[in-house]
Amino acid sequence: MSFLPNIVFIILLCIGGGFFIYNIRKLIRNIRLGKAEDTSGNRKERLKNMLWLALGQQKMLVRPIVGILHIIVYVGFLIINIELLEILIDGIFGTHRVFASLGKFYNFLISSFEILAFLVIVSVTVFWIRRNMLKIPRFRKIELKGWAKKDASNILYAEMVMMSLFLLMNAADAQLQALQVPHYVKTGSFAVSGWIMLLFQNTSVETLITIERSCWWLHIIGVLCFLNYLYYSKHLHILLAFPNTYYASLRPLGVTKVNPIVTQEVRLMLDPNTDSFATPQDNIPTDNFGASDVTDLTWLQLMNAYTCTECGRCTDECPANLTGKKLSPRAIMMKTRDRLEEVGRNIDKHGDFKPDGKQLLGNYITPEELWACTTCNACVEVCPIGISPLSIIMDMRQYLVMEQSAAPTEFNVMMTNIENNGAPWAYSQADRTIIIDE
Repeated sequence: MSFLPNIVFIILLCIGGGFFIYNIRKLIRNIRLGKAEDTSGNRKERLKNMLWLALGQQKMLVRPIVGILHIIVYVGFLIINIELLEILIDGIFGTHRVFASLGKFYNFLISSFEILAFLVIVSVTVFWIRRNMLKIPRFRKIELKGWAKKDASNILYAEMVMMSLFLLMNAADAQLQALQVPHYVKTGSFAVSGWIMLLFQNTSVETLITIERSCWWLHIIGVLCFLNYLYYSKHLHILLAFPNTYYASLRPLGVTKVNPIVTQEVRLMLDPNTDSFATPQDNIPTDNFGASDVTDLTWLQLMNAYTCTECGRCTDECPANLTGKKLSPRAIMMKTRDRLEEVGRNIDKHGDFKPDGKQLLGNYITPEELWACTTCNACVEVCPIGISPLSIIMDMRQYLVMEQSAAPTEFNVMMTNIENNGAPWAYSQADRTIIIDE
């Protein structure tokens, strides 16, 4: 018996697994470039969010047909990985269908996997039609040009191919079992590939073995490639949706995060001779107010950027975007991720970040986009996995106002009136009771 296939398999597994670990470590490093954010406490509420949003796909079902199709793909991805465990064991030890000893339960599992695989192919086909033929408006936005558009299609093609290989492999295997070829253990019926095997009725044993082995190798190589493609794809949410929904903000949507530095500055302005109001968290040092680059954002906001599925529901609900404004919440997340990746490559090249003359504000996200936001929280409410583009928008607005004094003219007039008159209108307090006779 030759051990060469086992050795080749182990080498491929080590290369694929090693590169995956390398990318995950780089991902964690990039996320840690963000500032600290307190996400402690409320574990029960956080766990509930994760179970409902990430595992239960609660918000996906707001649009039932698409939601159900997505759940099929999601469940298929999770459950068929059980079959992947058998492939790994067979590949390392040279066995074939090592779990076949489970008997009828194994037959039930294989049939379930096949039905799911078939449903995944149907669902992915529908998704492809929606993106490329029906031309749904939210898939036609300007931010989905180039790589973003190709990435979505690449994943759909990959899922189709891998599920097809799985079914074709089983069909050839089933025919080899029917012919009682040694090494191909009898495992019972196959719900879907049992029909495909009819195509192989007159195929020679050698050809069947070639088909079965080729599909087996291509399937596992495809899985390893897919695993490492995730880092470069919007489908990174497969891994990050769970921590993202767990650590998502629990504040009511209308409550804006208070910057403790601003609070401390205001207290010192009111009473510069005392810091009795200050609390330990108020004394956190800061380089600037708000955020102008990704390193000014929190680690949770950076994880939000990596988790974004680019589904476009946020942009689809955004009133500013619907009225023709430049703002797209999806683009905010995509641009944040692009800038973070650029910073990461800078660190990879130099060992530490070297100033490159760029920043998130200006080079990626424009003030026009930021000031178009109405802060209605529609984007946050509709996001299937708890991402908050608004938090990034508000932090960058704070930078514009407090660091650059670059608020729109209307805002400056209003704030001047508040400072001088105690109200946003251009009337002194003494004139407020005067009735103006038109």
